[in-house]
Amino acid sequence: MGSGKSDRNVPPPLPEPIGDGVVDAHTHLDACLARISSGHREPEVLAQVLDRATSAGVTAMVTTADDLDSARWAAWAADSDPRVFAAVGLHPTRSNDLTEDARRQIEELTAQPRVVAVGESGMDDYWTTRRADCAPLDVQREAFAWHIDLAKRTGLPLVIHDRDAHDAILDVLDAEGAPPVTVFHCFSGGPELARRCADEGWYASLSGTATFRNASAAELRRAAQEMPAELVLVETDAPFLTPHPYRGRPNEPYVVPHTVRDLAELRDEPAERLGQISAENAQRAFRLAEQPQPSRSVERGRTQ
Repeated sequence: MGSGKSDRNVPPPLPEPIGDGVVDAHTHLDACLARISSGHREPEVLAQVLDRATSAGVTAMVTTADDLDSARWAAWAADSDPRVFAAVGLHPTRSNDLTEDARRQIEELTAQPRVVAVGESGMDDYWTTRRADCAPLDVQREAFAWHIDLAKRTGLPLVIHDRDAHDAILDVLDAEGAPPVTVFHCFSGGPELARRCADEGWYASLSGTATFRNASAAELRRAAQEMPAELVLVETDAPFLTPHPYRGRPNEPYVVPHTVRDLAELRDEPAERLGQISAENAQRAFRLAEQPQPSRSVERGRTQ
């Protein structure tokens, strides 16, 4: 493998499947398509992305909303292919957009077939000082509390976005009470937060960041070593956060076996075991086997 800048546009190689397959617990299929198709979300391109994932032994993917348009698209995609499930909500940086009408639309989407979670919601103190359009923390906190309540009322899992906001996230969860099924997507804490998650029975979803070798990832990798297997999920967060040694390259759901293998080595366990357990955890957390079959075909469907 080369190491020049030209490699950054080269997708990672297709990995060999692991055992009976793995689940990508958090991805953004609409953003993957937009990267490939210059901003478009064509059903034919979606089918290609899903087929690549299938070739790598990825049996299911939870595509997660970023904004209201993304939430509508995620619900459409989940009802178009049996490999896709959806999480709907507003990203915390977009909390300014959580109007009464947006709340109504998100709540309606939670009742759609194959919508299996609320999110991603939470708090993000990284972008507050880097983007002028990022919602301030007090607005994020109120929006997070609303998503928590929605997850409780609908009986759906809550998918949490936590960036540079561990204490604030825990404060809101303590004040509001966490839903019965809570998932820390792209888990970014250290051993202390991992132990809190384990004590509470919250899932920790590990992405490519847990495979990074830089010094700032050391505490995260320690946490990934210690997490109880029954609460570990694995995700791509594609098209972002491509795992080591392909960091910076385009990411897609097919890449998740690379992450599983790296984490299995870190945890000193067979990749087949981690792949199986994390897939079973995702099946249980999101109740994937209980979902109805899609009502439309991605090949003939139309994007929303």
